[in-house]
Amino acid sequence: MDAILGPECMNSNEKIQGWMPRERFDELFGALSALGYTCYGPQVRDHAIAYARITSSRELPRGVTDAQQPGSYRLTHTEGGRWFDWANGPQALKPLLFAPRESLWRVARDAQGRLSFTPAAERPAKIALIGARSCDLAALRLQDQHFLAGAYVDEAYAARRRNLLIVAVNCTRPASTCFCVSTGDGPRAASGFDIALTELADGFVAEAGSPVGGDILGTLVSGAASRVQVKDADEAIAQGAQQQVRSLPSRNLRDVLFDNLDHPRWDDVAARCLSCGNCTSVCPTCFCHRETEEPQLDGTASEHLREWDSCFTQGHSYIHGLTVRAATRERYRQWLTHKLGSWHDQYGRSGCVGCGRCIAWCPVGIDIVEEATALHGGGK
Repeated sequence: MDAILGPECMNSNEKIQGWMPRERFDELFGALSALGYTCYGPQVRDHAIAYARITSSRELPRGVTDAQQPGSYRLTHTEGGRWFDWANGPQALKPLLFAPRESLWRVARDAQGRLSFTPAAERPAKIALIGARSCDLAALRLQDQHFLAGAYVDEAYAARRRNLLIVAVNCTRPASTCFCVSTGDGPRAASGFDIALTELADGFVAEAGSPVGGDILGTLVSGAASRVQVKDADEAIAQGAQQQVRSLPSRNLRDVLFDNLDHPRWDDVAARCLSCGNCTSVCPTCFCHRETEEPQLDGTASEHLREWDSCFTQGHSYIHGLTVRAATRERYRQWLTHKLGSWHDQYGRSGCVGCGRCIAWCPVGIDIVEEATALHGGGK
């Protein structure tokens, strides 16, 4: 299988798919560990699916499914034996690369009062993330564009990104809050992975997306996937797509949103919104942050920190004694028009990948699809 799934298959237009029996899945952890990677995978934490360090399949959420609705997220334990029979949890790939809180530099004062600045010298570990969904891979491409493209590269993000290996799992059972089909971002992982898996009852149809992924799979698969196995995998993914009940009215809402800045719907949603920032915290593409100083009490040193922020907070738009967006109406409008509108000017596409997290984790159940549809003309 090395010849089938090795680096040379990356240059072929033919997609080669192997078969990994379920009993060989644990060998994946050993293969990744041998390459120096620390494995992270989905686990049940605090009644939700979250990524954490993992060493074997015994820690995966076997027989766990999720039920998501606006403002509601619940896990259900079943008798099923699948490990990836869920849509997503509140955590995407973002925290592994764009750290929620990190040091950028430190400054110290010596006995003569002179200041010396030292950049943060983080040496990120090599991480292999198992279980990434297609919507999160799309979000990762947007984060890469923001932090790595252009004249100014975020070195902290870049260092972590270089050390990340991704094992994607195609989504076959979306939540009712998912709408990645309408954004063009799922449920099949199309790119951005080293290995992609589709889980069936007795194993996985596996596909390599990089030379290193091909090398790993060459030692794990038992042979090429049969036509029946490939057909079953394709049908499971297609069925997952058909099960999605939500969809945005358009992939490009830029002109619609900016033509409706005074629409009464902004007042309607503001009456419900708490400005809590939950939607931006769970969003896999949001990148707003603030920078603060954390001085030592004796005045000899200080640390310059970067931490996540939200356009829903008062401080985010505070400038010289003035809060630019003082009301929730303006804050929600800023978030939605940026996410679905002006991202097209900045990044060539919408900032929404259809993961539905902002719907499920909104305390009052505000639905971004419902709001966008109303502004598009489907409601008032």
